Amino acid sequence: MSENETTSTEQPVRAHEPAAVRDSAAARASAGEPADAGEPADAGEPAGGPHAERHIRSFTPRRGRITDAQRKALERLWPRWGVAVDEGTRLDLPALFDTLAPDAPTVLEIGFGMGEATLRMAADDPGTGILAVDVHTPGLGNVLRLMEVRGLDNIRVAEGDAIILLRHMLAPASLAGLRLYFPDPWPKQRHHKRRIVQPEFLDLAAVPLAPGAVVHFATDWEPYAAHMLRTLEAHPAYENTQPDGGYAPRPDARPLTRFEGKGLDKEHRVHDLLFRRR
Repeated sequence: MSENETTSTEQPVRAHEPAAVRDSAAARASAGEPADAGEPADAGEPAGGPHAERHIRSFTPRRGRITDAQRKALERLWPRWGVAVDEGTRLDLPALFDTLAPDAPTVLEIGFGMGEATLRMAADDPGTGILAVDVHTPGLGNVLRLMEVRGLDNIRVAEGDAIILLRHMLAPASLAGLRLYFPDPWPKQRHHKRRIVQPEFLDLAAVPLAPGAVVHFATDWEPYAAHMLRTLEAHPAYENTQPDGGYAPRPDARPLTRFEGKGLDKEHRVHDLLFRRR
């Protein structure tokens, strides 16, 4: 069996609670408050668990301070819109995005922070499903909360390592796109090996990306942009959408976020890379 095959049945996978929900239950239990019915009172391992086989890492673990509104959104809305990262399960994307057309395209977004751009892109393109993965628990709660407030139903949030999604959980040619905006640039030379955009990462992504799927990366760190461009152009599975090569203008579909605005105020130059799966 190859690394892209699985013995499990395809299913939407919404059962597991995110670590933030388990952690909040533990905190209430230690303070003498009862846990919600059916909610474990011990803080378990983050979604996805230990993965000794993984060499690429898509994130730096971080919790951050979660507000009461974000925590409540996680507890209440996770069964509806949350996705468990589980290397033993293959996602059925049409079933996961059951409110969209069966042939609706799905885009994977890796690392969405507080979800500002994700929410705006979902609102602008309601016919596309966005599978958004991150480990920042306040961001997970924020996206769920604002999905409900804004009446959005085309985002599913996953807590855990995007590498597990790519390696085990997504069927070949099941994605119409991949988005990676402002990943950690790891600026020090000795840390460059920790950057997510590496040939091995592009190998993994090539399997679930359908032919013609759009790969969109963006960074405000110029040396990382140059690294991304070299790595993508050297990979046989991808072609640059720019006829003359190089970087792309920022597409209107990618919103200008507060994070990006702060970088521009500091005279950071943002580079967009738009490639296509051959």
